[in-house]
This record gives sequence, C-alpha cells and structure tokens, in this order.
Amino acid sequence: MLLFVFAVLLCGSTLAILGGLNSMLVSDIPAHGGSHTEGVVGFPRFINPLLATTDADRDLSMLIYSGLLKARPDGTLLPDLAERFEVSDDGLTYHFFIRENAVFHDGTPVTADDVIFTVSRAQDPALKSPRRASWDGVAVEKVSEREVLFTLTRPYAPFLENATLGILPSHPWKEVEIEQFPFSQLNTEAVGSGPYRISDIRRNKSGVPERYTLSSFAHYTLGEPYIEKIVLFFYSNEDDLISALKSGEVESINSIAPAKAANLTNYRIETVPLPRTFGVFFNQNQAPALANIEVRKALSLATDRERIVREVLNGYGVAINNPIPPGLIVREKIPIVPEQDLEEARAVLERSGWVLDEETGVWSSKKDGLLSVSISTSNVPELKAAAQIVMENWTELGADVHLQIFEPSDLNINSIRPRKYDALLFGEIIGRTLDLFAFWHSSQRNDPGLNVALYANITADNLLEKGRITHDRKERDALYSDFETEVANDYAAIFLYAPEFIYVTPERISGMTLGTVTVPADRFLTVHEWFIETDQVWHFFK
Repeated sequence: MLLFVFAVLLCGSTLAILGGLNSMLVSDIPAHGGSHTEGVVGFPRFINPLLATTDADRDLSMLIYSGLLKARPDGTLLPDLAERFEVSDDGLTYHFFIRENAVFHDGTPVTADDVIFTVSRAQDPALKSPRRASWDGVAVEKVSEREVLFTLTRPYAPFLENATLGILPSHPWKEVEIEQFPFSQLNTEAVGSGPYRISDIRRNKSGVPERYTLSSFAHYTLGEPYIEKIVLFFYSNEDDLISALKSGEVESINSIAPAKAANLTNYRIETVPLPRTFGVFFNQNQAPALANIEVRKALSLATDRERIVREVLNGYGVAINNPIPPGLIVREKIPIVPEQDLEEARAVLERSGWVLDEETGVWSSKKDGLLSVSISTSNVPELKAAAQIVMENWTELGADVHLQIFEPSDLNINSIRPRKYDALLFGEIIGRTLDLFAFWHSSQRNDPGLNVALYANITADNLLEKGRITHDRKERDALYSDFETEVANDYAAIFLYAPEFIYVTPERISGMTLGTVTVPADRFLTVHEWFIETDQVWHFFK
C-alpha cells in the first residue's frame, strides 16, 4: 500500500514537472478560424471607395478594397497592392510598383490600368466623388503593366495618403457609364482586392441589404486574415444597435453616444482620441475686447476643460490645449493642459487695466468698453452642453456672455462663411494627412478657407508651408510643434477637447491595435492581424 502511494505521488510530481516544462517550451500563436459579428447604424448603398460617405459604406469598403498603400494605426503608411514606391527629389513625381501576386477577389490581376481607371473616375466631375478634391491636378500615367506614375504640379507631402484609395477592378466597371455609376449593382455586390470578400448578402423585403457575410481572402497581399468570417449587421438607429449588442446578435458596436457607453457594464470598451479638435475660435474683428491678448488669455484661464470632458463626454474624451489632437505628432514635451484658474484670470485682466464693476460684476476698460462676448455654436447636444459650461465659466470670471445656437446649416451659411461671430465653438477634423494649412494659414481667413480664428502670423504661415512639403516625419513634427507654440503664444483660440472613438468589442479577439481613427472604418486597418483561434508550438519551431 505504501509503495502504491509512493508511485502515485511520483507520477503526479512527474506530470506537474512535465506540465511546467511544456508551458515553458510551448507558446500560443495566431491560427486561422473563428467568426466575428459587428453592428453598424445605417444601411450600405455605395460599397465603393469613390462614393462611400456613410459609416456603413466605409466599413464595407475598408474590408473589401485595398489601395497601393495601407495606413497603419500609428499614422505611417506601408505598401499594400504596391510592393514599393519612389518619390523624386523635387517631390513632384511618385512611382509605384504593383506586386506581381496582387489579385482581385475574382482572380483577375491588379494592374496599372485598374489604378488609372480608379483615379480617372475619381477626377471626373460628373461622378461628384468626395475624393475628387484630393486628386485635383494630379496626372497619372502607365509606365508598364505593373508600374504607374503620378505627377503633381507642386510638392505636397500628404499626397501619399491618396495612395490608400481602394482600387476598383476596371474589367466590370469600365462597362458602366459615368452617369450610371451610382446606380450600378456593383456598388452593393462589390469586388475588391482587400482582406475580405463578400460571400453572402441578406436583404429585407424592400431589397435593402441588412446583413453582409464576408469571408477571408486567401490571396490578400498582406496575408490571409486569421478570422475566417466577419458578419456586419445594419440597424436604423443607435437604440436598435445597442439592443442587438445586449441580445447577443452582434459582438461589437462603435461610435455610440458617451452617455450610453457609460451605461454599458461588463463589456470590453476600447477607446482612442479621435483626430478632431474642438475649441472656441475668436473673431478679433467682430468683438473689440477679443483683440486684446490679455482678454483671450484670461478667458482661457477661466475655462474648465476637464469639466467639459467629465460632464459632456462622460469621460470619453481628452482635454487639450493645442490645435493638433493627441497622437498625431511626436512632441519633445508632453502638452500641459491648464486647470481652471479664475484667480489668475482676474489678475491678468487687472494688470492690463480692466476694471470690475462691483454692481454688474462685468469687467470693462476705457479702450474696449465692456467685456462682452457672444458664443455661437451648432444645435448639437454635445456642442450646446460644452458651450453652456464655457458660458458659465466666463460669466463667473466677470464677462457679459451670450449664447447663440444655430441649426448646423444656418451656422455654416449665416455665421461661419461670412465670419459673423464673436467666438465660435466648433470642431475641426484634422485627419492622418495632418495638413493644417486650410485651418490656420492666413490666406484661408476668408470663405471658402477654414481659418475660422482669422489667424494671421507670418512665422506660423512659414511653418505650415514647410510642413506641407516635408516628407521626413521627424522634421515635420518639429515644424508643427513650433507652429503650436506660435498659436499658443497668440491665444488665437481656446482648445477644449478631443473626443474619443468608442469601440465595444469582445475579449476573445486578440491582435487588435487602435491608433489614429479618422473615421470608424479605420478600426479595421489591421483587421488581417486580428485573431480568435490559436495553435500551440514548441519554441524551437517558431
């Protein structure tokens, strides 16, 4: 009996040792297999890189199509359909070489003809493609079956972002007249060269697609995706989307209102700052008091940015104090977001000759009169709530503040375009191209320019101009850091927050990397690297 017990203990300890050795010598690696479900608000109409404007369209286009280059979450670009590219010393020509193994989902090779066809359609004014402006003035020519050359009229470093445009297969599309492009069945039964291909479409009684089943494409240039199947369900509104998540019909949803995200418990929620800057932009020509830099500084000190993030965004945002959102450039120093400091704000006004009327509680000066400011913004819940907090902050400081709310179209037509506002609470979408020229260069102060702060600074202009033609990312980041310093010193605006992209996704998905998310579809930038299933391998076989 004693011998038996000893044998059992010996076997148990041996198995434990072997188990420990096995865990030390074996590791998990991604394996092909598994399926994933996503829910999206809206229904797809244009699964076409040239026509996609809604989240539903862009999501499917991102999964089904691929471009010469592919954006990475860190903002860099890597070859996709192209194996490499060359840029001329003068920055005017871009020579792309297409991979020999690049094929569309129907097995047809991707050639220079497909690239030229796609770009020419993007440039055609009859199509009215939202991508047309980015291709305006760009000449494209075929060098060989697998080589294409783009020529610009002037250097423009962000042009490489254009090369991420999904390429259409010319063989089915060339039969479609330009006027019939938006009505072609190819827009809903798309054929691309991206990581996933359409395997099934479910439509409702009206013929509108309400579910797409996508299968991994074995011949995708960057390697067959690990997840075998992705199913996208489409819903009419956010409430239906969240109900589908809670019922288990879908595993992932995104871009929901912060207040509703805050109510989701026991879910994995991934967030990253969106490349969007929301702030209060001053029109110094409209309000005399705002022409005084001390007044602008005092208003900035009086603004409680953290309260806006906490109360308006339910914590799903980042307080900022710069025109460039977090993550888009590498800064030598981490930006400091000032806390609300009413005492210092009042001291700034006093030192510059402003006097506080004890009865009215409003500051005034002999030169500029009352410190009176009107804040204009859009009739959007988030913007209205943020504007209300800013108004309360400035009123507490001692400013006479009025809030003007406009419908979005009215704000654009009657206030922004004619530049009729004292202070504009507004948002700017920066994007991966990081081209700040339209937002801040002095030549863009009038409509159709987007310089809503009417900012004019020669040094800042020079930095923006150099940034547009600088390909070296480190040099470009240094230029834009210097530009930020100029804007900060001038108090041209009060930067408030960058909202966060909200993505509810299951724990079982690994390999996911979120970075710069310009539009929700950018969550799929590395979808071919996501995985659910794993295999175990011995370390010496890796």
